Amino acid sequence: MSRYFLEVSYKGTNYSGFQTQQNANSVQAEVEKAFAILQKEAVVMTGSSRTDAGVHALQNFFHFDYEGTIHHQFVYKINAIVPPDIVVKKIIPVTSDAHCRFDAISREYKYFIYRQKNPFLSDRAFYFPYKLDIEKLKAAAEIVKDYQDFTSFSKRNTQVKTFICNIQLSDWYFENECLVYHVKANRFLRGMVRALTATMLKVGRNTISLKEFEQIIKSKDCRLASFAVPSHGLFLISVNYELEKR
Repeated sequence: MSRYFLEVSYKGTNYSGFQTQQNANSVQAEVEKAFAILQKEAVVMTGSSRTDAGVHALQNFFHFDYEGTIHHQFVYKINAIVPPDIVVKKIIPVTSDAHCRFDAISREYKYFIYRQKNPFLSDRAFYFPYKLDIEKLKAAAEIVKDYQDFTSFSKRNTQVKTFICNIQLSDWYFENECLVYHVKANRFLRGMVRALTATMLKVGRNTISLKEFEQIIKSKDCRLASFAVPSHGLFLISVNYELEKR
C-alpha cells in the first residue's frame, strides 16, 4: 500500500467547505469522485486544513493510500474531470507514516479587503469602503503575536482539545488593489482568521481601542469578538511541511 499527498487549489464559492459533509457539496467529495472515475477505484482522502464554506485556497493537501498503479497522466486526466473551480497541482509519493494534517508545521492565510468598488474583486475580497486607521490595524496585528490562547477567536461547539496557537506572522499591508491581513501559525481554530480580521477592523474604525482589543484576547470569551466578515475574502495561501515529510 502506497501513500500519496495530493496538492490542490480551489475557488470555494460553490462549496460548503473543504471536507466531506452530509447533504452538501465539498471540495473533497469532488476530488474523490474524480479519482474514482479516473482510477476506477474509490479512496477516502484525509484533508490537511478544513476551510469553511466559501473560503478559497491557493494550496491545500489531501493524503490517501492506494494499492494500484497511478495513471501515468494522473494530474492532466483528473483535472479534466474535476469542476473548473478546482485544480489538482501535484501528486507526491510519501512515506507510509506521512500525514498531511499532523505533519504540517505551519499554515498561512490572507484576508483581502477592497475599499473602492470593483466588480472584478467582488467574489474574492470583502468590500469595506470605510475610513480606517492603518497604523492602528498594524498595532493590533502586533499585539496578536504576543499571545497564544485564542479562545476568544474560535467559534463555539468546536471539538479541539486546546486553543493554543503559535503565531509566527501577523501583519496588515497593501497588495495590489487590496488591504490584506496576513497571518501564519502552526495551527488555526475554527473561524479564527475571520474573527481576528473583523475584530481588528473595529480597531481600525476606532470602534474599540487597542487596549480593548487586547482585553478581548485576554477574556477568552468569543462573545466579545466580532466574526462579521464574509468567507469569500479569505484565502488559505499555503500549508508548509518539513522537506523530509514530503
